[in-house]
Amino acid sequence: MRLAALSIGQVISWGILYYALIVAAPAIADATGWAVAAIMLCFSGGLIVSAVAGILVGRWLDDRGPRLIMTLGAIVGTLGLVIVSASPNLLVFTLGWVVCGLAQAAVLYQAAFTVIARRHGDARRGAMTVLTLAGGLASTIFAPAVAGLLSLLDWRATFLVLALALLVLTVPLHWVFLERTWAPLPPAHEGEAVHNVGTVIRTRRFWMLEISMVALAAALFSVTLAIIPLYMEKGLTYELAAWSLGLLGAGQVVGRLLYLVIPHDAAPWRPLALTSALAVVVLALMGLVPGPPWLLVVIGVIAGAVRGAQTLVQGSAVADRWGTRNYGSINGIFAAPITAITAMGPALGPVVAIASGSYSTMAIIMAGFAGLALVTARFS
Repeated sequence: MRLAALSIGQVISWGILYYALIVAAPAIADATGWAVAAIMLCFSGGLIVSAVAGILVGRWLDDRGPRLIMTLGAIVGTLGLVIVSASPNLLVFTLGWVVCGLAQAAVLYQAAFTVIARRHGDARRGAMTVLTLAGGLASTIFAPAVAGLLSLLDWRATFLVLALALLVLTVPLHWVFLERTWAPLPPAHEGEAVHNVGTVIRTRRFWMLEISMVALAAALFSVTLAIIPLYMEKGLTYELAAWSLGLLGAGQVVGRLLYLVIPHDAAPWRPLALTSALAVVVLALMGLVPGPPWLLVVIGVIAGAVRGAQTLVQGSAVADRWGTRNYGSINGIFAAPITAITAMGPALGPVVAIASGSYSTMAIIMAGFAGLALVTARFS
Protein backbone atom coordinates (compact mmCIF):
# COMPACT_ATOMS: atom_id res chain seq x y z
CA MET A 1 0.00 0.00 0.00
CA ARG A 2 2.84 2.40 0.81
CA LEU A 3 4.48 1.79 -2.57
CA ALA A 4 1.13 2.28 -4.32
CA ALA A 5 0.56 5.58 -2.48
CA LEU A 6 4.06 6.78 -3.30
CA SER A 7 3.60 5.81 -6.96
CA ILE A 8 0.22 7.53 -7.27
CA GLY A 9 1.79 10.61 -5.71
CA GLN A 10 4.47 10.53 -8.41
CA VAL A 11 1.90 10.41 -11.20
CA ILE A 12 0.06 13.43 -9.80
CA SER A 13 3.15 15.42 -8.81
CA TRP A 14 4.97 14.90 -12.12
CA GLY A 15 1.80 15.64 -14.06
CA ILE A 16 1.08 18.93 -12.26
CA LEU A 17 4.53 20.24 -11.29
CA TYR A 18 6.33 19.27 -14.51
CA TYR A 19 4.25 18.34 -17.54
CA ALA A 20 1.44 20.86 -17.05
CA LEU A 21 3.58 23.84 -18.01
CA ILE A 22 5.02 22.09 -21.06
CA VAL A 23 1.45 21.64 -22.32
CA ALA A 24 0.25 25.08 -21.25
CA ALA A 25 3.22 27.19 -22.41
CA PRO A 26 1.76 28.07 -25.85
CA ALA A 27 -1.56 29.12 -24.30
CA ILE A 28 0.25 31.24 -21.72
CA ALA A 29 2.30 32.87 -24.47
CA ASP A 30 -0.82 33.63 -26.52
CA ALA A 31 -2.63 35.18 -23.56
CA THR A 32 0.25 37.22 -22.12
CA GLY A 33 2.51 38.01 -25.05
CA TRP A 34 5.45 36.42 -23.24
CA ALA A 35 7.76 34.38 -25.44
CA VAL A 36 7.51 30.61 -25.08
CA ALA A 37 11.31 30.51 -24.67
CA ALA A 38 11.08 32.96 -21.74
CA ILE A 39 8.31 30.90 -20.13
CA MET A 40 10.39 27.74 -20.38
CA LEU A 41 13.45 29.56 -19.03
CA CYS A 42 11.44 30.44 -15.91
CA PHE A 43 10.54 26.76 -15.60
CA SER A 44 14.19 25.71 -16.01
CA GLY A 45 15.13 28.14 -13.23
CA GLY A 46 12.75 26.34 -10.91
CA LEU A 47 14.30 22.99 -11.84
CA ILE A 48 17.76 24.30 -11.01
CA VAL A 49 16.44 25.44 -7.61
CA SER A 50 15.11 21.92 -7.12
CA ALA A 51 18.59 20.52 -7.80
CA VAL A 52 20.11 22.64 -5.01
CA ALA A 53 17.22 22.08 -2.60
CA GLY A 54 17.48 18.33 -3.20
CA ILE A 55 20.74 18.26 -1.25
CA LEU A 56 19.00 19.47 1.92
CA VAL A 57 15.93 17.32 1.29
CA GLY A 58 18.14 14.23 1.04
CA ARG A 59 19.67 14.93 4.44
CA TRP A 60 16.25 15.50 5.97
CA LEU A 61 14.96 12.22 4.56
CA ASP A 62 17.93 10.32 5.96
CA ASP A 63 17.51 11.81 9.42
CA ARG A 64 13.78 12.30 9.93
CA GLY A 65 11.68 10.26 7.50
CA PRO A 66 9.49 11.26 4.56
CA ARG A 67 6.03 12.08 5.93
CA LEU A 68 6.57 15.71 6.96
CA ILE A 69 8.92 16.83 4.20
CA MET A 70 6.88 15.31 1.36
CA THR A 71 3.62 16.65 2.79
CA LEU A 72 5.17 20.11 3.13
CA GLY A 73 6.46 19.74 -0.43
CA ALA A 74 2.93 19.25 -1.73
CA ILE A 75 1.70 22.29 0.21
CA VAL A 76 4.60 24.44 -1.05
CA GLY A 77 3.89 23.25 -4.61
CA THR A 78 0.29 24.38 -4.21
CA LEU A 79 1.48 27.82 -3.09
CA GLY A 80 3.87 28.02 -6.05
CA LEU A 81 1.12 27.20 -8.53
CA VAL A 82 -1.14 29.86 -7.01
CA ILE A 83 1.65 32.41 -7.47
CA VAL A 84 2.09 31.22 -11.07
CA SER A 85 -1.61 31.61 -11.78
CA ALA A 86 -1.68 35.17 -10.41
CA SER A 87 1.55 36.34 -12.09
CA PRO A 88 1.21 39.84 -13.59
CA ASN A 89 4.66 39.64 -15.18
CA LEU A 90 7.56 37.27 -15.84
CA LEU A 91 9.34 38.19 -12.61
CA VAL A 92 6.47 36.93 -10.44
CA PHE A 93 5.98 33.99 -12.82
CA THR A 94 9.63 33.05 -12.21
CA LEU A 95 9.12 33.38 -8.46
CA GLY A 96 6.21 30.96 -8.70
CA TRP A 97 8.37 28.35 -10.43
CA VAL A 98 11.19 28.88 -7.93
CA VAL A 99 8.70 28.00 -5.17
CA CYS A 100 7.56 25.02 -7.26
CA GLY A 101 11.22 24.01 -7.57
CA LEU A 102 11.41 23.69 -3.79
CA ALA A 103 8.37 21.45 -3.95
CA GLN A 104 9.81 19.36 -6.79
CA ALA A 105 12.86 18.60 -4.65
CA ALA A 106 10.60 17.22 -1.92
CA VAL A 107 8.08 15.19 -3.94
CA LEU A 108 9.57 13.99 -7.25
CA TYR A 109 11.89 11.08 -8.11
CA GLN A 110 14.96 11.94 -6.02
CA ALA A 111 12.97 12.11 -2.79
CA ALA A 112 10.95 9.02 -3.71
CA PHE A 113 14.12 7.06 -4.56
CA THR A 114 15.49 7.87 -1.12
CA VAL A 115 12.31 6.56 0.51
CA ILE A 116 12.50 3.35 -1.53
CA ALA A 117 16.21 2.81 -0.85
CA ARG A 118 15.63 3.10 2.91
CA ARG A 119 12.38 1.14 2.96
CA HIS A 120 13.19 -1.69 0.54
CA GLY A 121 16.97 -2.07 0.85
CA ASP A 122 18.24 -4.82 -1.43
CA ALA A 123 14.77 -5.24 -2.97
CA ARG A 124 14.78 -1.62 -4.18
CA ARG A 125 15.15 -2.29 -7.94
CA GLY A 126 11.68 -3.74 -8.39
CA ALA A 127 10.12 -0.98 -6.28
CA MET A 128 11.97 1.73 -8.21
CA THR A 129 10.79 0.20 -11.47
CA VAL A 130 7.16 0.24 -10.29
CA LEU A 131 7.57 3.85 -9.17
CA THR A 132 9.04 5.08 -12.45
CA LEU A 133 6.52 3.13 -14.52
CA ALA A 134 3.84 5.05 -12.63
CA GLY A 135 5.72 8.31 -13.12
CA GLY A 136 5.88 7.56 -16.83
CA LEU A 137 2.08 7.66 -16.94
CA ALA A 138 2.06 11.27 -15.79
CA SER A 139 2.37 12.77 -19.26
CA THR A 140 -0.11 10.27 -20.69
CA ILE A 141 -2.73 11.28 -18.12
CA PHE A 142 -2.03 14.95 -17.56
CA ALA A 143 -1.16 16.17 -21.06
CA PRO A 144 -4.72 15.58 -22.34
CA ALA A 145 -6.20 16.59 -18.96
CA VAL A 146 -4.42 19.95 -18.99
CA ALA A 147 -5.29 20.46 -22.66
CA GLY A 148 -8.92 19.74 -21.80
CA LEU A 149 -8.90 22.26 -18.94
CA LEU A 150 -7.37 24.88 -21.24
CA SER A 151 -10.22 24.34 -23.69
CA LEU A 152 -12.72 25.19 -20.93
CA LEU A 153 -10.80 27.72 -18.80
CA ASP A 154 -8.06 30.29 -19.25
CA TRP A 155 -4.55 29.33 -18.21
CA ARG A 156 -4.75 31.11 -14.84
CA ALA A 157 -7.89 29.25 -13.81
CA THR A 158 -6.35 26.03 -15.11
CA PHE A 159 -3.36 26.38 -12.79
CA LEU A 160 -5.64 27.16 -9.86
CA VAL A 161 -7.51 23.91 -10.54
CA LEU A 162 -4.19 22.06 -10.73
CA ALA A 163 -3.04 23.65 -7.47
CA LEU A 164 -6.21 22.47 -5.75
CA ALA A 165 -5.79 18.97 -7.21
CA LEU A 166 -2.18 18.78 -5.97
CA LEU A 167 -3.26 19.80 -2.48
CA VAL A 168 -6.33 17.57 -2.20
CA LEU A 169 -4.86 14.47 -3.82
CA THR A 170 -1.24 14.29 -2.66
CA VAL A 171 -1.24 15.75 0.85
CA PRO A 172 -3.40 12.89 2.24
CA LEU A 173 -1.32 10.29 0.36
CA HIS A 174 1.92 11.59 1.85
CA TRP A 175 0.60 12.20 5.35
CA VAL A 176 -1.33 8.95 5.79
CA PHE A 177 0.86 6.40 4.02
CA LEU A 178 4.47 7.56 4.41
CA GLU A 179 6.67 6.82 7.40
CA ARG A 180 6.75 9.50 10.10
CA THR A 181 10.22 8.41 11.18
CA TRP A 182 12.55 5.59 10.22
CA ALA A 183 13.12 2.55 12.34
CA PRO A 184 16.73 2.56 13.56
CA LEU A 185 19.13 0.85 11.18
CA PRO A 186 20.78 -2.30 12.53
CA PRO A 187 24.39 -1.85 13.57
CA ALA A 188 26.93 -2.26 10.79
CA HIS A 189 28.45 -5.72 10.55
CA GLU A 190 32.04 -6.14 11.60
CA GLY A 191 34.21 -5.01 8.73
CA GLU A 192 31.30 -3.31 6.90
CA ALA A 193 32.21 0.16 5.63
CA VAL A 194 29.76 2.92 6.60
CA HIS A 195 29.89 5.65 3.97
CA ASN A 196 28.99 9.30 4.46
CA VAL A 197 29.02 12.31 2.18
CA GLY A 198 32.49 13.44 3.21
CA THR A 199 34.19 10.13 2.51
CA VAL A 200 32.30 9.40 -0.71
CA ILE A 201 32.78 12.72 -2.52
CA ARG A 202 36.53 12.57 -1.95
CA THR A 203 36.84 9.39 -4.00
CA ARG A 204 37.74 9.18 -7.67
CA ARG A 205 34.93 6.66 -8.10
CA PHE A 206 32.30 9.24 -7.14
CA TRP A 207 33.57 11.81 -9.62
CA MET A 208 33.87 9.31 -12.45
CA LEU A 209 30.27 8.31 -11.75
CA GLU A 210 29.22 11.97 -11.67
CA ILE A 211 30.92 12.76 -14.98
CA SER A 212 29.44 9.69 -16.60
CA MET A 213 25.86 10.38 -15.48
CA VAL A 214 26.01 14.10 -16.32
CA ALA A 215 27.37 13.37 -19.80
CA LEU A 216 24.77 10.65 -20.41
CA ALA A 217 21.88 12.82 -19.20
CA ALA A 218 23.06 15.76 -21.32
CA ALA A 219 23.30 13.55 -24.41
CA LEU A 220 19.96 11.80 -24.03
CA PHE A 221 17.84 14.76 -22.95
CA SER A 222 19.24 17.26 -25.47
CA VAL A 223 18.55 14.95 -28.43
CA THR A 224 15.26 13.37 -27.36
CA LEU A 225 13.71 16.70 -26.35
CA ALA A 226 14.68 18.06 -29.79
CA ILE A 227 13.28 15.11 -31.73
CA ILE A 228 10.58 17.21 -33.44
CA PRO A 229 12.95 19.70 -35.14
CA LEU A 230 15.49 16.90 -35.73
CA TYR A 231 12.99 14.73 -37.57
CA MET A 232 11.43 17.64 -39.44
CA GLU A 233 14.92 18.45 -40.68
CA LYS A 234 14.96 14.92 -42.13
CA GLY A 235 11.69 15.51 -43.97
CA LEU A 236 9.02 14.27 -41.56
CA THR A 237 5.86 16.33 -41.18
CA TYR A 238 5.24 18.12 -37.90
CA GLU A 239 2.43 15.70 -37.08
CA LEU A 240 4.59 12.61 -37.60
CA ALA A 241 7.50 14.15 -35.69
CA ALA A 242 5.11 14.91 -32.81
CA TRP A 243 3.91 11.29 -32.88
CA SER A 244 7.55 10.25 -32.69
CA LEU A 245 7.91 12.28 -29.51
CA GLY A 246 4.85 10.60 -28.04
CA LEU A 247 6.11 7.14 -28.93
CA LEU A 248 9.50 8.02 -27.46
CA GLY A 249 7.65 8.48 -24.17
CA ALA A 250 6.14 5.01 -24.56
CA GLY A 251 9.65 3.68 -25.18
CA GLN A 252 10.67 4.93 -21.74
CA VAL A 253 8.21 2.51 -20.15
CA VAL A 254 9.77 -0.35 -22.13
CA GLY A 255 13.25 0.71 -21.06
CA ARG A 256 12.29 0.70 -17.40
CA LEU A 257 11.02 -2.85 -17.74
CA LEU A 258 14.17 -3.92 -19.58
CA TYR A 259 16.24 -2.44 -16.75
CA LEU A 260 15.17 -5.37 -14.60
CA VAL A 261 16.99 -7.80 -16.91
CA ILE A 262 20.24 -5.80 -17.08
CA PRO A 263 22.79 -7.83 -15.14
CA HIS A 264 23.16 -6.47 -11.60
CA ASP A 265 26.23 -8.29 -10.40
CA ALA A 266 29.20 -7.33 -8.25
CA ALA A 267 30.29 -4.72 -10.81
CA PRO A 268 27.78 -1.84 -10.54
CA TRP A 269 29.43 0.05 -13.41
CA ARG A 270 28.09 -2.45 -15.94
CA PRO A 271 24.44 -1.23 -16.13
CA LEU A 272 25.75 2.32 -16.60
CA ALA A 273 28.25 1.22 -19.25
CA LEU A 274 25.62 -0.79 -21.12
CA THR A 275 23.15 2.10 -21.07
CA SER A 276 25.87 4.50 -22.26
CA ALA A 277 26.90 2.15 -25.09
CA LEU A 278 23.29 1.87 -26.26
CA ALA A 279 23.01 5.67 -26.12
CA VAL A 280 26.10 6.06 -28.33
CA VAL A 281 24.56 3.81 -30.98
CA VAL A 282 21.01 5.15 -30.93
CA LEU A 283 22.01 8.85 -30.84
CA ALA A 284 24.44 8.31 -33.72
CA LEU A 285 21.64 6.63 -35.68
CA MET A 286 19.32 9.55 -34.97
CA GLY A 287 21.91 11.85 -36.48
CA LEU A 288 23.04 9.72 -39.42
CA VAL A 289 19.95 7.85 -40.66
CA PRO A 290 18.05 9.93 -43.26
CA GLY A 291 14.90 7.76 -43.36
CA PRO A 292 12.50 6.24 -44.18
CA PRO A 293 10.08 7.74 -41.64
CA TRP A 294 9.08 4.40 -40.09
CA LEU A 295 12.74 3.63 -39.32
CA LEU A 296 13.26 7.02 -37.70
CA VAL A 297 10.20 6.44 -35.53
CA VAL A 298 11.56 3.04 -34.44
CA ILE A 299 14.94 4.58 -33.60
CA GLY A 300 13.13 7.22 -31.54
CA VAL A 301 11.30 4.55 -29.56
CA ILE A 302 14.63 2.82 -28.84
CA ALA A 303 16.08 6.16 -27.71
CA GLY A 304 13.14 6.49 -25.34
CA ALA A 305 13.85 3.03 -23.94
CA VAL A 306 17.48 3.98 -23.29
CA ARG A 307 16.36 7.18 -21.55
CA GLY A 308 13.91 5.19 -19.44
CA ALA A 309 16.67 2.82 -18.35
CA GLN A 310 18.94 5.79 -17.58
CA THR A 311 16.45 7.06 -14.97
CA LEU A 312 16.69 3.80 -13.04
CA VAL A 313 20.45 3.45 -13.48
CA GLN A 314 20.78 6.91 -11.93
CA GLY A 315 18.37 6.09 -9.11
CA SER A 316 20.30 2.93 -8.18
CA ALA A 317 23.82 4.27 -8.71
CA VAL A 318 24.55 5.48 -5.18
CA ALA A 319 22.96 2.51 -3.38
CA ASP A 320 24.68 0.00 -5.67
CA ARG A 321 28.11 1.45 -4.80
CA TRP A 322 27.82 2.76 -1.24
CA GLY A 323 24.76 1.06 0.20
CA THR A 324 21.53 2.55 1.52
CA ARG A 325 22.92 4.10 4.70
CA ASN A 326 23.08 7.89 4.19
CA TYR A 327 21.61 7.37 0.70
CA GLY A 328 19.58 10.58 0.81
CA SER A 329 22.52 12.78 1.73
CA ILE A 330 24.89 11.23 -0.81
CA ASN A 331 22.30 11.03 -3.57
CA GLY A 332 21.30 14.67 -3.03
CA ILE A 333 24.88 15.77 -3.81
CA PHE A 334 25.16 13.28 -6.68
CA ALA A 335 21.84 14.15 -8.34
CA ALA A 336 22.14 17.95 -8.17
CA PRO A 337 24.35 18.42 -11.29
CA ILE A 338 22.29 15.84 -13.22
CA THR A 339 19.05 17.65 -12.36
CA ALA A 340 20.64 20.96 -13.39
CA ILE A 341 21.80 19.65 -16.78
CA THR A 342 18.41 18.04 -17.32
CA ALA A 343 16.79 21.42 -16.62
CA MET A 344 18.84 22.89 -19.45
CA GLY A 345 17.95 20.01 -21.79
CA PRO A 346 15.23 21.86 -23.71
CA ALA A 347 17.69 24.64 -24.59
CA LEU A 348 20.89 22.62 -24.92
CA GLY A 349 19.94 20.72 -28.09
CA PRO A 350 18.88 23.79 -30.09
CA VAL A 351 21.95 25.77 -28.96
CA VAL A 352 24.32 23.02 -30.09
CA ALA A 353 22.33 22.59 -33.32
CA ILE A 354 22.70 26.30 -34.13
CA ALA A 355 26.42 26.23 -33.31
CA SER A 356 27.06 23.06 -35.35
CA GLY A 357 24.80 23.92 -38.28
CA SER A 358 22.10 21.22 -37.98
CA TYR A 359 20.17 19.04 -35.59
CA SER A 360 21.67 15.94 -37.20
CA THR A 361 25.17 17.15 -36.37
CA MET A 362 24.01 17.96 -32.86
CA ALA A 363 22.84 14.36 -32.39
CA ILE A 364 26.23 13.04 -33.51
CA ILE A 365 28.02 15.40 -31.12
CA MET A 366 25.82 14.18 -28.29
CA ALA A 367 26.62 10.59 -29.22
CA GLY A 368 30.20 11.64 -28.43
CA PHE A 369 29.07 12.80 -24.98
CA ALA A 370 27.50 9.38 -24.45
CA GLY A 371 30.86 7.90 -25.49
CA LEU A 372 32.50 9.92 -22.71
CA ALA A 373 29.95 8.46 -20.31
CA LEU A 374 30.87 4.97 -21.52
CA VAL A 375 34.59 5.55 -20.90
CA THR A 376 34.19 7.04 -17.43
CA ALA A 377 31.59 4.44 -16.42
CA ARG A 378 34.33 1.81 -16.27
CA PHE A 379 36.02 3.73 -13.45
CA SER A 380 32.82 4.28 -11.46
